[in-house]
Amino acid sequence: MLAYLFVVLAIAVRFIPHPFTFTPVAASLLFFGARGARKQAWIPVLLLVGSDIVLTKLVYGYPLRPDQLIIWAWYGAMVLLGGLLRQNARPRRVVGASLAAAVSFFLASNFGVWLGWTLYPMTLAGLVECYVAGLPFFRNELISDVLFTAVMFSIPALLRLLDRTAAPTPAA
Repeated sequence: MLAYLFVVLAIAVRFIPHPFTFTPVAASLLFFGARGARKQAWIPVLLLVGSDIVLTKLVYGYPLRPDQLIIWAWYGAMVLLGGLLRQNARPRRVVGASLAAAVSFFLASNFGVWLGWTLYPMTLAGLVECYVAGLPFFRNELISDVLFTAVMFSIPALLRLLDRTAAPTPAA
């Protein structure tokens, strides 16, 4: 249930004012992959694709573009990456997955912009220029992915701890 709640939270955050690229999207996908039902792994991807379509068409007034397919594939990849944490969600692995999410989103999204838009020449120099132009946005992505992933993966442990402290102790 918590996995679905985090995906809904990630979608909701995208509809309210927030610093650019500072969202819990990657964290919610990693958490869903680690803790959600495997047979339902397509659900968060479909929900985020739907929210992308609504945001793109209705909120921002842009046309849908082929480069969005790269982002949608990235959503699925993040659920799969989260699945690698299913049996072992130790802090080092969780932080590593969140770093991988931030770096892979930076690489994938900027590649999509270079490939699908006419902002940069279709040369190696144009690709490098696109990545350099994306660097200011990478910081927020990195911070939000690590922060939200740490929080989301910590909440179940915190809830278990609170449950144990709230349980009455047996009388001797």
